[in-house]
Amino acid sequence: MGFSFVTEIPSPDVIRERFPLAPELAARKKERDEEIKKIITGESDKLLVIVGPCSADNEEAVVDYVSRLVKVQEKTKDRLVIVPRVYTNKPRTTGEGYMGMIHQPDPEKKPDMLEGILAIRHMHMRVLQETGFSTADEMLYPENYRYLSDILGYVAVGARSVENQQHRLVASGIDVPVGMKNPTGGDLSVMMNSIYAAMGDHTFLYRGWEVETAGNPYAHAIMRGYVNEKGDSRPNYHYEDLEQLHMLYAEKGIKNPACIVDCNHANSGKQYLEQIRIAKEVLHSKRHSNDINTLVKGLMIESYIEDGNQKISEGTYGKSITDACLGWEKSEKLVLELADLL
Repeated sequence: MGFSFVTEIPSPDVIRERFPLAPELAARKKERDEEIKKIITGESDKLLVIVGPCSADNEEAVVDYVSRLVKVQEKTKDRLVIVPRVYTNKPRTTGEGYMGMIHQPDPEKKPDMLEGILAIRHMHMRVLQETGFSTADEMLYPENYRYLSDILGYVAVGARSVENQQHRLVASGIDVPVGMKNPTGGDLSVMMNSIYAAMGDHTFLYRGWEVETAGNPYAHAIMRGYVNEKGDSRPNYHYEDLEQLHMLYAEKGIKNPACIVDCNHANSGKQYLEQIRIAKEVLHSKRHSNDINTLVKGLMIESYIEDGNQKISEGTYGKSITDACLGWEKSEKLVLELADLL
């Protein structure tokens, strides 16, 4: 019973002072931030492609993977903006299983959250330095956001967190786009309320301070499918689902209606190869409806070096240890095909 206080964790300011972001990298991040924001606001008609491993479990494999995206981005730069998924926090429905690099810098060793914070900052910074990409990560713990806030170009609030007030309030103070996933049960009103809250200004407690936020105009929806009362996966990426979302935005009167479609999770029933078909269907819907074309700003795709997934003990380089992912060859082909379809 009770808490055992294991290690006192330095504040974000202390960590960022010890491991600062170089001015030239900060400038590069700012440049990428503007590209992403313009897609969300509709100033740019490029497609946002948030692509990468389900979980970023190994720095060398992640940097290897993201480095491969550089050439793909160059080939598609007039139509796509690629943002690498470097997800270091993994929500667990039952509390069991690998919870991400922030918990376990080495998946085969016990948790060490101080080393985890240092490891994820180093990895995100290395990706930016070696590839020029600012990264996307999930905000599982709102109090940890500022350990990476000077590096991240995109933040996601997960399906299990989207109804939580602290996630909504912290999102209102983030100065890059924040995607709010629909909850696992599929109630879109929960997601819409979360977006509305994140766009508003608030006063609240954060890391021992009373803080004020001005609201985040770049908060938006992520449609990821849902699980029904029988535990079966159900999609919400179809034409009719996106038309419904467009109507919900109109009813709320929300500025910058925007949506990212998550091609995996419940949309694919975790059948990772289905992501290829789903991504193309979404673009088909964009071509046949001006409302959907305006609303859908991008796609989220789970991808790594090797197809599928594995147990942690198997140790295959570049293969997911959580949800199954598209391998590199299929991923590269898909992204290039998506660019050609635009």
